Amino acid sequence: QIQLVESGGGLVQAGGSLRLSCAASGRTFSVYPMGWFRQAPGKEREFVATISRSGSRTADSVKGRFTISRDNFKNTINLQMNNLEPEDTAVYYCAASTTLTITSIAANYDYWGQGTQVTVSS
Repeated sequence: QIQLVESGGGLVQAGGSLRLSCAASGRTFSVYPMGWFRQAPGKEREFVATISRSGSRTADSVKGRFTISRDNFKNTINLQMNNLEPEDTAVYYCAASTTLTITSIAANYDYWGQGTQVTVSS
């Protein structure tokens, strides 16, 4: 059974930092894109960052503040979030694709975690 489990969410003040992690089990995703999406209340799920063998992509809204990384040995990805803003408040989801092409489109991801809440207070 393939599972993605997120950790590291929480409550932080504006300007603070959090580090999210996502551990995959049941399959190795080292050659496939894995990424982060988020969904705020009343809004659609949006792309945050993704990483593959060919590189990484980051949404403009978080560029310069968020950094995605992966540890293929541990089958995990991480999202370092610095200088957090109240607008970053959302449930953050880890996702894994089974296509080799890096993508920021949610529909191209086949597996999803349950999500972890990030709340940034002003």
